[in-house]
Amino acid sequence: MHFSAINPEELPPILSQLDQAINNHQQWYDAIVRTLICQLPANEHDLRKKAHRECLLGQWYYNSSPVKLRSHPGFVALGEEHKQMHEHAAHLLNLSRTGMAITTSDYDNFANSLQRVRLQILSLSRELEDLLRNADPLTGAANRIHMLPKLRAQQELVKRGAHRCCIAMMDLDHFKSVNDIHGHLAGDRVLAAVVHHVIDHLRTYDRIFRFGGEEFVICMLQTGLEEGQDLVERLRREIAGLAIHVGAAEPIHVTASFGLSELESSIPVEQSIDRADRAMYAAKSLGRNRVCVWDPSMK
Repeated sequence: MHFSAINPEELPPILSQLDQAINNHQQWYDAIVRTLICQLPANEHDLRKKAHRECLLGQWYYNSSPVKLRSHPGFVALGEEHKQMHEHAAHLLNLSRTGMAITTSDYDNFANSLQRVRLQILSLSRELEDLLRNADPLTGAANRIHMLPKLRAQQELVKRGAHRCCIAMMDLDHFKSVNDIHGHLAGDRVLAAVVHHVIDHLRTYDRIFRFGGEEFVICMLQTGLEEGQDLVERLRREIAGLAIHVGAAEPIHVTASFGLSELESSIPVEQSIDRADRAMYAAKSLGRNRVCVWDPSMK
């Protein structure tokens, strides 16, 4: 899983929390080392089996961390490394309390566990920082500049037979009239609401890119045309059913047209995007609010 479901405005607080987690655990580590070197009484909290849940990082990790983070492999790995670190610390404290010698191996296991926790936190932070830099600030979709490298990487997997991949072009219907009737600020809110819904309802490994204006490209991994059509059709129905509130006035309703194409291994990525674009315009010409799959007759 990646962090595509996280909106840009949610990122700075999460990054701040991760920074605080590093600081908290450096202080905790320093206190453990001081206890061992100075032969001080151990903090009973550090000897409990649930110590990893009771420390400041544990309280955030298990109780307050954003739900959208929790299934990410890096976040899961952080939890495992964090628990092991507390187990190593408790082992050292118990040895010290009973007057037994602490071996270099025991101490190295503890010290290395802290470094692994820091590495997991830093890796999560860097991925979130990349997302913040690369995201369209209005909608949260990835910027167009990052679209082609991502699609070319997927095309290489298609060439090797690792999986199939579909792309869809999405365009909001009659969006100019939304701006004309309700104003550009309301139009921005409508656009953001639609894309946030798409982000929240895509599969965790799919991606959406802002192509320009109210046009977006959706990349669906491990997906053939039939499954891709089902996924996009579901999104189309959901968008048509949204009631978007932008103030005290009545909610705004919009629809979207979609064009679908498979990411082919034998043609440039740009041509596959063009096919999806042609299919989207076919959907427009057939009455909008529908999904069309590219075929060679589309000129």
